[in-house]
Amino acid sequence: MVALTPRLPRRGRGFWYSVAIDVLWPFVVFFVRMRMVGRHNVPRRGPVLLASNHLSFADPVTLTAFALASGRVPRYFAKASLWKAPVIGWVMSGGRHIPVDRGTVQASRALDTARASLADDQCVIVYPEGTFSDDPDGWPMKGKNGVARLALQTRTPVVPVAQWGTRRLLAPGRFLPRPWTKVHVVAGPPVDLSDLYDQRLGKTVLDEATTRIMDAVTALLADVRQLPHPGSR
Repeated sequence: MVALTPRLPRRGRGFWYSVAIDVLWPFVVFFVRMRMVGRHNVPRRGPVLLASNHLSFADPVTLTAFALASGRVPRYFAKASLWKAPVIGWVMSGGRHIPVDRGTVQASRALDTARASLADDQCVIVYPEGTFSDDPDGWPMKGKNGVARLALQTRTPVVPVAQWGTRRLLAPGRFLPRPWTKVHVVAGPPVDLSDLYDQRLGKTVLDEATTRIMDAVTALLADVRQLPHPGSR
């Protein structure tokens, strides 16, 4: 990761997002034992959706490091209230992240913003579960259909990503990370949704696409953990 530092993409970060990255990157390099696999599966150009499991507040930090190491500057969905917070709001605005007004009629506007980002050939990161997994063993929960809708409407490749170790790095309820924790971030090949592109975008098709995406994420996680896929038990 030290060798990657001078090659990280800088264009399109925005000033405050770039500052946040430059502050956090050395912490990740020196205090997190990162193992990154599958960076070649993230296209270097063009629109892409990275769909990841979600375990900890540390996930955006390690996943941003992975995306940058893969040559992409990631955009995130995040709750709209962050745009009103001091300093953090500057980072969110400058980084062209995607505000979500959760629980309101405006929530659907986030998909419009995401579509515009993809039309601009951006890398957009999505946590299909919508929140931290509440599975006691850390397996992904059922995904929501937003990422499937985006992928099918825009025909954007969805790269599944599994993270493991972030819950130990920064457990829920803790404010200080546990240094030198090993964190795995693994990306697989894009999920094949091509047979669904021309079908009517109803619940059945969205559920099928979401299931394929979550199955791919879970299979990667099972491989990292060297455990059977929970769906095969």
